[in-house]
Order: sequence, then structure tokens, then C-alpha cells
Amino acid sequence: MKAVLHKDKPQIFTAFVLRSRRPGKAGGAAGRIVTMKKIIVLTFLTLDGVMQGPGGPTEDTSGNFTHGGWSVPYFDEYLGNVMAEQMSQPFDLLLGRKTFEIFASYWPQHEEEGPEINRATKYVTSNTLTTHEWEKSVFLKGDVVDEIKNLKGQDGLDLQVHGSAELIQTLLEHDLVDEFWLKIFPVTLGTGKRLFDKGTIPASFTLVDTKTSPSGVIVATLKRAGEVKTGSF
Repeated sequence: MKAVLHKDKPQIFTAFVLRSRRPGKAGGAAGRIVTMKKIIVLTFLTLDGVMQGPGGPTEDTSGNFTHGGWSVPYFDEYLGNVMAEQMSQPFDLLLGRKTFEIFASYWPQHEEEGPEINRATKYVTSNTLTTHEWEKSVFLKGDVVDEIKNLKGQDGLDLQVHGSAELIQTLLEHDLVDEFWLKIFPVTLGTGKRLFDKGTIPASFTLVDTKTSPSGVIVATLKRAGEVKTGSF
């Protein structure tokens, strides 16, 4: 597996090239362990929690955001390999409309670079889109929260969430995030869409893995760990 930086691509998560083969799914129901899908949020964020526009100046300028591309100076081969590893196993995608459209504008034309993304089922939350020519795109209808809960309860591949700032707030509000795979960059911006925003609820997490890239990016994996515990000194 090889990760190669491509700074001219239209979105932060296309800043690397995945070159891996997807292993086949376990065959047959006999002896198969049925597990609920996990929802895993993969996010690039600043020290002050901003997740908006990490990949380029025009990626997301909503709210007059002018700091797009803040992750690029820190994105090195080490971080590219981390991302490639995290996306080398089979997964499906859960995306908001804007992130889906960014992905759909690039990945269908570059199947050799992102086989896992193209092979994944793309579950999309949207009030406007109902169909798309990109294969394996599924648009959730009706109550989005109920639809996502139904997805989580099914046997199958874990759901990765990329970008999708508004969708993440819904997931947080309804306690639907199982894991965070975060890349925390050594920069503050003061403005912009934040990962932990209006949907955030009291919740505790366990840090299960952490490492630091040569450029100073903290790579942290956290799992949901029940209610917030309090105490006193």
C-alpha cells in the first residue's frame, strides 16, 4: 500500500492515493458473527476545533471563511500513510450532501486511485438529491436519524464519515458516533465550522491510540465510553 500526496485534488481526503486491494467479505451465514456497524468520524481539525476547509482555499468558503487549506503545510508522507492505512480495509460511507458532491466530482473518474471509496456504498443525507449516477449511492429518505439508527443495527461494514460538518452535529446530538479518528493540526483559526458544535452532548471517550507526525500533527483514536463522570479534589 502506498500513499502519495496530490495537492491539486479538490478535497482534503483526496490528498492521498490509496493503492490497495479490497479483501472479500466473509462468505455464508454459517458461523458468521453478526455485529452492529460502527459510525467512525475521520476529521482533520485545528487546535481550537475548526474542521472547515482543511484541503484548499475554495473547498468551503461558507460564512466568509478565508483560511481554507490550513492543513496542507503539515501534510507529509507520514500522515498520508496513516490515512491510507485507515482507509485500506473495507468500509461504507455516510456523507452529507456537500461532501458527497465533492467526492462524486472526483473519485468516479479515478477508480485506480481510490478503489475502497468507489467500492463503498455511499449513504447520503440530503433534502435535495435523490439519485446520482455514481454507483452504490443510496439516499436516505424520511427521518434521517431513524434511517441511520437502522443502518447501525444491521450487519455489515462500518460507516466512515468524512467532512459533513452538519451531519456530524446530528450524529453527536443523537449519540450515534462510536469512534473518532482525529488528526489535530498545530494551528488555531478562531473562526470556522467546528467539530464539536451545537450537536455536542455530555459524553466520555477512551483514548485507545495516539501518535504524532514529524510535522506535529496529533493522530488520535477515541472510542465512546459511556456517561461523563464527575468528582472533586
